[in-house]
Amino acid sequence: MRYSQLRAFHHVALHGGFSRAARALNISQPSVSDQVRQLEQRHDVLLFTREARQVRMTDAGEALFRLTSEMFEVEERIGALFDENRAALSGHLRIMADSAMHITDAVRLFRESSPEVFVTIRTGNTEDLLRRLRNYEAEIGVVGNTISAPDLDSIDLGRTPILALVAKGYLPQGTRRLRFRDLAQYPLIYREVGSRTRAQVEEEAGRLKLSLMPAIEVEGREGMREVVASGAGIGFISEAEFGHDRRLKAIPFEDVDIGMPESLVTLSARRDVPLIRGFVRAVQKTLASEAA
Repeated sequence: MRYSQLRAFHHVALHGGFSRAARALNISQPSVSDQVRQLEQRHDVLLFTREARQVRMTDAGEALFRLTSEMFEVEERIGALFDENRAALSGHLRIMADSAMHITDAVRLFRESSPEVFVTIRTGNTEDLLRRLRNYEAEIGVVGNTISAPDLDSIDLGRTPILALVAKGYLPQGTRRLRFRDLAQYPLIYREVGSRTRAQVEEEAGRLKLSLMPAIEVEGREGMREVVASGAGIGFISEAEFGHDRRLKAIPFEDVDIGMPESLVTLSARRDVPLIRGFVRAVQKTLASEAA
């Protein structure tokens, strides 16, 4: 197979069309189409389905795209290796986090040392985060869990307690603590399946042989906060994620100690990517300063 064919395929998959790929490569669209067609014919495989002006990757195309993403990233890393001593970091660092609050200091420190890097932070649950990391759709993940997997590097960011989240005035005046065993008396508001906060609450209920069922299930932390703020029931949140909201109160539990371990995770195969290495250094400096 030819490098030019793989490059044409990769850019069609990356940009979602032959015309956009041609513009990105600064070559003609017929040339891109011809390169992809030759690759398909040579290996007797269909990589895209073509409908009107839309193209979609087949299963074989998606599998090849994962490999070409690795291939062209290695090419970028080789170039970065030669450039590292004479150029500052630049590019796009994509962070997926269950909460950005755990890495705000590290982001600030990283941006101070690498002002040419554009940083995006998106939130998601652990399942979505790991999927994006493994599909090369993000460089950094921050999860509410201790992750152990052969393809991942992990840094322990610490542990924060899980608290009951209620609207102000929802509980009797003066309530400062809540018994976990009393939760069954209230309507409970859970995050979606896949949320680590939900999983921790369910695990603790199972350990105590306590039957807890959600009255309302809400996708996403912000949605859950809004439902709780309406006075519909009790939700759950880690202390680090509570933030500032005058409508809400975070109440600790008096009879259990539920915590949310936080970890920063990256793909082991990408540990030498300059952007990833630079951000990991910023996290390590932040942790060291907090411990001092």
